[in-house]
Amino acid sequence: MNIPENNPESVHSNRQLSVVLPRTLYLVATPIGNLADITLRAISVLEQVDIIAAEDTRHSQRLLSHLGIRSKLVAYHEHNEDKVTSKLLDELEAGKSIALISDAGTPLISDPGYRLVAQAHDRGVSVVPIPGVCAAIAALSAAGLATDSFSFEGFPPAKQGARLHFFEQFATQRQTMIFYVSCHRIVETLKDMKTIFGDTRRVGFAREITKTFETIKRMELSMLIDFVEADDNQRKGEIVVVVEGDIAVQKSSTQIDHYLSILLDELPVKQSVSLVVKLTGESKNDVYKRALELKES
Repeated sequence: MNIPENNPESVHSNRQLSVVLPRTLYLVATPIGNLADITLRAISVLEQVDIIAAEDTRHSQRLLSHLGIRSKLVAYHEHNEDKVTSKLLDELEAGKSIALISDAGTPLISDPGYRLVAQAHDRGVSVVPIPGVCAAIAALSAAGLATDSFSFEGFPPAKQGARLHFFEQFATQRQTMIFYVSCHRIVETLKDMKTIFGDTRRVGFAREITKTFETIKRMELSMLIDFVEADDNQRKGEIVVVVEGDIAVQKSSTQIDHYLSILLDELPVKQSVSLVVKLTGESKNDVYKRALELKES
């Protein structure tokens, strides 16, 4: 990857090159707390576009006023998405440029916008991401858990029964999992996680990322529950919980890969799979699928 030189001339040059094009939808990431996290390119695009579609215009107006940006602002949220999507697409097809922003962070991550982006592609409208802050990725990077394979699962259900069922599907997942959790349900949600994942499953707890009272912790679930229950402040603000994948499953997968890597050098796939199934007791279909993946790579 080529990285621009870190000098004032190159920064100025890169900003000047951020020329907004007609008939283009820009997905612009905005700060999740610290306004200094806005990028030069994001500012440049927001200054130039014909329309800014914002989840909450009152909230976004504060950011735009801070930046001195006066582009036309329209509301685009889950309650008017059906009606406004077609209007924005008509504007794009007429040659306008539009920036989509959410209340904070990267658009479409647990926020409206999927329908607009999907239909923009369908109509041949250019879609351009303007990267920046994302709470899920920021929390993952600071959690001290495996980052080579992970999944973002959004907000768990509000009702306990549905929430427990929701977590059950991830009980033996080996990838790291990222969840957004309402501060009003954080204790109940952590307790449900403990029920499904166990007392000793390690989790990352990221609260109010980039803000004044930011909290970043990594500990076992039982310890985290005690920590959050003991401090009222830990039950306020925006919260991301990062859950470690199932270690037992991870170890089993590593063992399967080890056996297959040896056997596939000497034996056909079918015979290799049969031997690994006998050695590990794992599902034949799972081992066969993994054998094919290793063969292809």
